[in-house]
Amino acid sequence: MSKIRQKRTAEQIKVIISELLLRNMNDPRLQGVTVTEATIDRELQYADIYVHSLGDDSREKEIMQALDKATGFFRHELAQRMSLRTTPQLHFHWDASLAHVDEVDRILNQLTIPPEEEE
Repeated sequence: MSKIRQKRTAEQIKVIISELLLRNMNDPRLQGVTVTEATIDRELQYADIYVHSLGDDSREKEIMQALDKATGFFRHELAQRMSLRTTPQLHFHWDASLAHVDEVDRILNQLTIPPEEEE
């Protein structure tokens, strides 16, 4: 499988799941959840979906349980909207990279850099 098709398919999965989370989910636990990234293996059999709830890391466990419960719904909708031979198995992961970005930003803001002396 070409890398270009892999990336295109992963991006399409990301867009579809983002749209489903935004418009079609009735579960209140999934309000405010965003898809940050999607990756798919070379055979298009397994997709890793990275999600985050902006500004609310305390809901991680609750959101992951709701996503695991809704995996069948997401696969069904992907099958309806994409033209793939088989619909990939979806694996949801919590994206902790945003917390790392906040930590780095906080550290950088604490740095005191003396002004440059003119010659």
